[in-house]
Amino acid sequence: MLEILILDALMKRDYTMYAVREHIKDYFSAFTHPSFGAIKPALTRLEDKGCITCRKMMSEGGKLSGFYSITSKGKNELCKLLLSDISQNPLQFLSEARIRLSCAEHLSSEERTKLFFVLKSRALQHKNAALSTLQDEYIQLNFYQKIVLDNAVCEYSNFITIIEGFEKDNARNS
Repeated sequence: MLEILILDALMKRDYTMYAVREHIKDYFSAFTHPSFGAIKPALTRLEDKGCITCRKMMSEGGKLSGFYSITSKGKNELCKLLLSDISQNPLQFLSEARIRLSCAEHLSSEERTKLFFVLKSRALQHKNAALSTLQDEYIQLNFYQKIVLDNAVCEYSNFITIIEGFEKDNARNS
């Protein structure tokens, strides 16, 4: 997931490692807070794969800094990552899905259609699993479990509604 965030940042402009982290913090803080200890290895992996390049330059403060930029291979990798399998774990799904939706601008209309379909299908699976629990085991659940499960159903319903709005917008603009 971190690779998506880094490549998204570099689609906008070249950044230092610090600026990449700040970009992620500014745009994705509701979903994640990666440390430099996580960002540096991700940058190295992307550089080793040829997805980004690093050039050393003097920064405004007179310090030698590495400026990262995305390559054409990196642009393709971003699309590939956005369309790759998403976690089936409900705890991770919404966070990953929100990040992918936030970066959907980098995909073609056809690729966005595919992304929306996959995310909506998985959200429906998770919602139906939660509804099944509510129907089958509702009596056995305590008050707090019932409230949390009801909230999960609402979250998935709201998420599906968001995707349906994106689907309509995508169809209108293609």
